[in-house]
Amino acid sequence: MGLGLLAVIIVVVLIIVRPGSTTPAPTPTPTPTSSGAAEGGATEADTEAGAGASGLVACDPAKVTLEPMTDATDYQAGVAPQLWFTMKSTMTEPCSFAAGSDLQKYVITSGDEVIWSSTDCQTDPQAATTTLQPGVPKEGPRITWDRTRSSPDTCDVPGEQVTAGGASYHLEVAVGDVESPGSRQFLLY
Repeated sequence: MGLGLLAVIIVVVLIIVRPGSTTPAPTPTPTPTSSGAAEGGATEADTEAGAGASGLVACDPAKVTLEPMTDATDYQAGVAPQLWFTMKSTMTEPCSFAAGSDLQKYVITSGDEVIWSSTDCQTDPQAATTTLQPGVPKEGPRITWDRTRSSPDTCDVPGEQVTAGGASYHLEVAVGDVESPGSRQFLLY
């Protein structure tokens, strides 16, 4: 019995460690939830988890730009907005940028009011890095916003639907200390 248990432990360790492998194991990608909370890693941004270990220089946060993105500028009743961001380095060489879901924040506002934040009810945030090529935009994860309000106090109950009928909303994004300089406006009908 003890020998069998030891064999199972060794097999699990070998699967995790992967001796002889020079590429890191891929980080799992997130599955968007109905509330739009980004869970897991940074999808495309995660695909090079551990890129910093490959000898690349770290990106200078002052030379990384973020742009909030949506799949439309207005949404008819019942259509949930898709949210994501693009990031771009203005450095002259490829660099490694920490962009996991542990550092990402999507915020939707209307006027001065914060309506929804991806970090309010986020579970299992993942650290990850990505390689940014000079001047080449790279997409972050796409998440779905279910058109509800969020707050850390209401994670276990259905969110309140937001006002539609042509109401204006704005998406802002941040990854760590890098914030989008502006917002992306969209309308809900």
